[in-house]
Amino acid sequence: MTYPVNMDQHPLVTGFFDEATNTISYVVQDPESAACAVIDTVLDIDYAAGRITHDSADRIIAFVRENGLEVAWVIETHVHADHLSAAPYIQQECGGKIGIGAKITEVQEVFGKVFNEGTEFQRDGSQFDALFADGDTYEIGNLTGFAMATPGHTPACMVHVIGDAAFVGDTLFMPDGGSARCDFPGGDAGQLYDSIQKVLALPDEMRLFICHDYGPGGRAIAWETNVAEQRAANIHLAGGTSREEFIAVREGRDATLAMPKLIIPSLQVNMRAGDIPKDADGHPVLKVPLNGL
Repeated sequence: MTYPVNMDQHPLVTGFFDEATNTISYVVQDPESAACAVIDTVLDIDYAAGRITHDSADRIIAFVRENGLEVAWVIETHVHADHLSAAPYIQQECGGKIGIGAKITEVQEVFGKVFNEGTEFQRDGSQFDALFADGDTYEIGNLTGFAMATPGHTPACMVHVIGDAAFVGDTLFMPDGGSARCDFPGGDAGQLYDSIQKVLALPDEMRLFICHDYGPGGRAIAWETNVAEQRAANIHLAGGTSREEFIAVREGRDATLAMPKLIIPSLQVNMRAGDIPKDADGHPVLKVPLNGL
């Protein structure tokens, strides 16, 4: 597929780092209007106490209001397993359409079974306002963005390219962090390698904004790189790594990783576009399936 890359558009990008989950959320502004998009938001949870708060999202809302911005889109790069989405809260406060990759339906089908969801849980992606197919375009004021399907970490992963800025979700980390794990249901290291090659085929100067950073080796947290840097220095890809070599490295690494500490609440909430499930009396509640993951 040929993607509509436009390196002449230069969105303004502001990152918001959430220390509790090592997540970076973004506000992406059209420099010629008030329009913006918000990407990969975080809902705060004290899992032990069963308490939800909105400090992370409120930082973004304050920035939007202080700068007189209008939210056109609230975008999820994928169904996150390490933090809860604040998309409905952002939409409630600032507007915008909530969008995710069209293969969310595959994720909903898998985890609908894991969490023993009833027939009231729709597995058609209807909780979201828009489902992006590979190559779909959308507008943020005068900016045109497009969605690039990048499965591997999850089936529904997408990189969102807006002018000379690409938001890669968990497909890639900073060069010294490598790539995303592929051992969740629906993950596939070979698919991830193929997806990364699509990203690396973008122009060298394309800015890449990553979703998580853990400061390997004690370095300062960072979240912006570019295609040329990734091609030259990514620890899982540099030096002409073959598909077979990548699969071996990725699967070997995945076998050593523990489950993310928030995977159980995150999946239940995020497959619902950020809505928290309710019990029969309408109270917000989360399930803990045993031996299901």
